[in-house]
Amino acid sequence: QVQLVESGGGLVQAGGSLTLSCAASGRTSSSGTMGWFRQAPGKEREFVVGITGALGRTYYANSVKGRFTISRDNAKTTVYLQMNSLKPEDTAVYYCAADNNPFGSTSREDYDYWGQGTQVTVSS
Repeated sequence: QVQLVESGGGLVQAGGSLTLSCAASGRTSSSGTMGWFRQAPGKEREFVVGITGALGRTYYANSVKGRFTISRDNAKTTVYLQMNSLKPEDTAVYYCAADNNPFGSTSREDYDYWGQGTQVTVSS
């Protein structure tokens, strides 16, 4: 089992920045994929960004490209999501996800492990 714990959410004004963290523990795989999804009220959970374990390849949803950046620590057990130029439409619960698949995926069905989520609210 893998446990994921997110932190760093909060309230920010439009144009501001926040950094989310996700710490993984348990049977983590350094070659697996970690990613962030988000779910706004009344909407489905959507892919935001991912990073593969082996090569560190990153991939982003078009809606966040150029504004969000994913990174990880050298031990590959913590990933960070730096969010800049935040917009009200970024308001959502953000979930960290992990999977042992080394190739990465934007599909939530491909991720086996999920954190509890952290709320991000962007005011206009």
